[in-house]
Amino acid sequence: MQNDAPSSIQKVKVKRSDSETTTSDSVVVEEPLEIRIKKGDQEEQLGITMRTPGADLQLAAGFLWGEGFLTKPEQLISVIVCGDRSLTPRQRANVVIAEVTNDAPDFSRKLDRRFTMNSACGVCGSENISDLHNRGIAKVKPTTKSDMQLSHYTELLDKNQAIFSKTGGLHAALLVNPHGEIKYSKEDVGRHNAVDKVIGQALMDGQLPLSDWTLVVSGRTGYEIVQKAITAGISAMVGVSAPTSLAIELADEFGLTLIAFARNGVGKRFISTIL
Repeated sequence: MQNDAPSSIQKVKVKRSDSETTTSDSVVVEEPLEIRIKKGDQEEQLGITMRTPGADLQLAAGFLWGEGFLTKPEQLISVIVCGDRSLTPRQRANVVIAEVTNDAPDFSRKLDRRFTMNSACGVCGSENISDLHNRGIAKVKPTTKSDMQLSHYTELLDKNQAIFSKTGGLHAALLVNPHGEIKYSKEDVGRHNAVDKVIGQALMDGQLPLSDWTLVVSGRTGYEIVQKAITAGISAMVGVSAPTSLAIELADEFGLTLIAFARNGVGKRFISTIL
């Protein structure tokens, strides 16, 4: 599977407000990525997201899994960068095509839900908790880690944000295995994209479901990120910032351990909402 995405970092000219000197700095690249799905002779556009180039194939795979376009890992045949020579190299690099088997869910009807994608809110497709029940998503297996162990996992972020250290403009997502080891680490301008990238990588490596694994995120934990974790079978999720009420409700419904405000080994475990 090829991945010819453009660079994730770009040099720009800057002038400090306290000096007339012009110098250079590094900024994160933001480019559109079109995701297409193909089954047999049928090919459709799923959506376009603004993302940081890199791990684009994994991003597409993770998106397909999280939104129910796949129900079994083996339904994903391939994910490739577009080879249409009528497009410029840059345009081709910003289009990926995921081919699925004939027994994959019927995406033509799912497209009626009008998926919208952007780097701020991710993919707004699944509407509520009942959507996951309708898809047959089961409760996740309980984590074997204590709240204190989980709260320490955010310390791993600093060592796994190479692009952020140069630009200061990215989110990160980590997948920590049952032994407490980082197996997957991805960065992106969008929180949801970073999560799709690590889950997509795990999917392509045949690791799903991720029982007793932990998802660590650098920002807040909203409903859609919790949804992605649950569909991948992840047992616990740890965030640096706050969760939302619907994220807490969803985690409680599916047995996901949700730790937020985790810093220096201390965090808050959010159990349920108060009606």
